[in-house]
Amino acid sequence: MISVVVPVRDGMPWLAVQLQALVDQQCVDEFEILVVDNGSIDRSAEVAREWANRHRIVRWMDGAAVVGPGAARNVGVGAAQGDLLAFCDADDVVRPGWLAACVTALGHADVVAGVFDFWSLNGYPASPLRPAATSQLGFLPAGLGANLAVRRPAFDAAGGFAEDLRVGEDIDLCWRLQLAGCRFETAPEAVVSKRDHPGFARSFRHGTTYGLSGPTLYRRHRSDGAHPDLAGAAKSWLWLVTHAPSLVRHDGRDQWAHAAGMRTGRLRGSIRERVLFP
Repeated sequence: MISVVVPVRDGMPWLAVQLQALVDQQCVDEFEILVVDNGSIDRSAEVAREWANRHRIVRWMDGAAVVGPGAARNVGVGAAQGDLLAFCDADDVVRPGWLAACVTALGHADVVAGVFDFWSLNGYPASPLRPAATSQLGFLPAGLGANLAVRRPAFDAAGGFAEDLRVGEDIDLCWRLQLAGCRFETAPEAVVSKRDHPGFARSFRHGTTYGLSGPTLYRRHRSDGAHPDLAGAAKSWLWLVTHAPSLVRHDGRDQWAHAAGMRTGRLRGSIRERVLFP
């Protein structure tokens, strides 16, 4: 069996769309869907319970004790019945064949990262699918919790997601698994359509949150070989300066805000963690 864990915190109105996409998955292996509510104040918990009442493969559980996606995913895994685990987010949409592709890839790997479509849910022109499995911090490849699959024994041996990390917990898990000797691969047929949440302020906050995680991951894993990309940071700052005129155009504001937030988060995180990771 494969268990799909979906953490949710205020996932309306998108949760039902993702659940329908999951319920409709065609997979030879038996599967279950565990929706873990992480303290929602909207109707997410109510909607998840309604789906659980209508579909025997859907289960809802309360995961509000510890805030954070890593903690919520750990709650789901704790109740999961499968020996294979898959993770996705409540506001995205898994493509047909996603779950079967995860199962196939786990036949010869311990941890698998799928690929993303960043355009279909956001009104952007069609573009090639993009893998999350890139070299992070000049170190090992990693996937994102929005499209990740792991063998249960490897997950348990690693101790699951680090619950003190609000962002970057997925990268941290992938690294710890590989450092323990687990096999990492990308599954190009496991596709998730990623949803943007537009707006200048929202994009800046989102970028800042992700930026803050970089110095924390670097501090935790620098003895393993992680290192800052100073040349890349300089290029990013140069890009922000040269593209500042895009602020007067609506089509470029959100991208600029996210990049500026990312760099701001890196600086704040460097001060907090007492490392140089710009």
